[in-house]
Amino acid sequence: MYAEYLKKSSPCEKGIRRDIARTYPEHDFFKEKDGLGQESLFNVMKAYSLQDREVGYCQGSAFIVGLLLMQMPEEDAFAVLVQLMQEYRLRELFKPNMMELGLCMFQLECLVQDLLPELSMHFQSQGFHTSMYASSWFLTLYTTTLPQSLACRVMDVYISEGLEVIFKIGLAILQDNEEELMGLDMEGMIRYFQNEIPAKYETEPEHLLNVAFQVKMHQKKMKKLEKEYTALKTKQNEEQVELRRLRSENRLLRQRIDNLEKETGTLADRLIDSQVRQAQAAEEMFIVKRELSGVKQRNSSFNQQLEEAQDVIIKLQDKTNRNSVISDMDTTMKGSTFKHLQEELNSMRDKVTEQKCNMQDLHDKIKELETINRRLQDEPASEVAVIQEELTASKLREAEASLAVKDLRQHVKQLDLCWQQHLERISHKGSSKEKTSKSVVQHLQEELMTVKLREAETLAESKELKQKVMELETQYQISVHQIKRMNDDHSKVKEDLEESLEREKALKGMVKEAERRVSDMESKSLKLKIDKDKEVLMMNRIKDAEFSQAIAEMRQRIAQLEIENQELITTGQLHEHRGDTQELLNRIADLQDKYVTLGASIEIE
Repeated sequence: MYAEYLKKSSPCEKGIRRDIARTYPEHDFFKEKDGLGQESLFNVMKAYSLQDREVGYCQGSAFIVGLLLMQMPEEDAFAVLVQLMQEYRLRELFKPNMMELGLCMFQLECLVQDLLPELSMHFQSQGFHTSMYASSWFLTLYTTTLPQSLACRVMDVYISEGLEVIFKIGLAILQDNEEELMGLDMEGMIRYFQNEIPAKYETEPEHLLNVAFQVKMHQKKMKKLEKEYTALKTKQNEEQVELRRLRSENRLLRQRIDNLEKETGTLADRLIDSQVRQAQAAEEMFIVKRELSGVKQRNSSFNQQLEEAQDVIIKLQDKTNRNSVISDMDTTMKGSTFKHLQEELNSMRDKVTEQKCNMQDLHDKIKELETINRRLQDEPASEVAVIQEELTASKLREAEASLAVKDLRQHVKQLDLCWQQHLERISHKGSSKEKTSKSVVQHLQEELMTVKLREAETLAESKELKQKVMELETQYQISVHQIKRMNDDHSKVKEDLEESLEREKALKGMVKEAERRVSDMESKSLKLKIDKDKEVLMMNRIKDAEFSQAIAEMRQRIAQLEIENQELITTGQLHEHRGDTQELLNRIADLQDKYVTLGASIEIE
């Protein structure tokens, strides 16, 4: 299986290559670029990234693999790494979410608070978080913190006892160095963990293990701390879920508010338009009512004039009948009768002229009313089905009026026929003496009959006007119904607008509350992010300080070896100790190579 993994390619290869030069750069087995040690380390890390794709590659695991490769072949190191990951909780530490590492940091911090309260208070006052000094302890199993020999001892104890020994050794380091740490600030403590502690335990490895084995830990307390951390993370996850939910709700509420504002604007425009149309319709209806009342008044006066004309016609008919019976009336009576008839004829002509003027005025008003009605009818009317009955009734009245007009015109034709027959009878009667007087009377009777015919036509036109007035009244009723329905629609739109305004007010309140909660969540998230950034910054500073310390130590060793070499040359013992000097020169060359390699790795970083 391991050989098959080596034939495949891993998506983590680039990151593995980048970190190989940083893993044990001072060790002979790993210092040569693309040498056996670096290739073996690359192969094991690549194979595990393919074997466990969820974990993939994590930087701290390279130090554990490097320590294993110092003790065994790469295939055996791969098998041991798989067992450590699966059976000793290391896999949980290296998962992308690093939940197990966070749990270990929480448990260690609580243990420090219980066992070393003064040191814990000092860490808190300096802002020195547990992850700033202890995360590498768990991720590398102290391979980057303690000397190599002591790190091998820690690995043995870890395989024997599990993760609990990592806590004990960490508490032993803090307990053993509490007095020195209490007098340092944050930067001083970082330098102390990087420089002083490795040098201290390089000379006294047994002392640290003895102190660690004396530390007492209770499994019940660890389980309790694990439950507390799980509850805390669950609460934080719930807060994150709630924050995302509130953000989505806030976005939806903003969209709804925008839609409601658009609907409110549309409703307001519709309300204004309906109010304007209502005012225009009310004004037009007022004008129509006023003109209709004027038409009714003129119609009543016109009817009175027609009745007076009918009375005059009846009187003239009586007089005409009496004149036909009394044919031997003397000239004086004829003259007076002629004069009286002529006056009546003139008065009738004046009345007819006045009636024509009135008829013309009525025609003009009717045209105006028809224009107004057409304009009202052109407006959109969704109530056609409701006013159908009114239209049917108006059509029935129109039909009745049309029948009455036809009857009146038939009656006029009959009167005209009778008059023609009368003229023919009169033309055959009388003597030549009475011819002149009879012609005058005949002329007057002809004019009288013409007036009657005009009266009949006027009556017909009057009935037609009445019919049109009835139609206008019907249309007026229809317009009144339309205005009433428009008022109902206006009130309904107004109610909808008030409801939408209330909903908008409620939604704005909800949005404000959601924004407040979102701001609270964002402030908490920002605080957590700042803390995490501080931890990363401190880790980088720790690594830089470690590299600087290593370079200084290398320079010091090179200087010491050069001094020893010079002393041997000056004392004349160079020939006697040729073999030792050669070995010393080889050591100086190795140290110079290490120095160059370490400088190159620092420049790459």
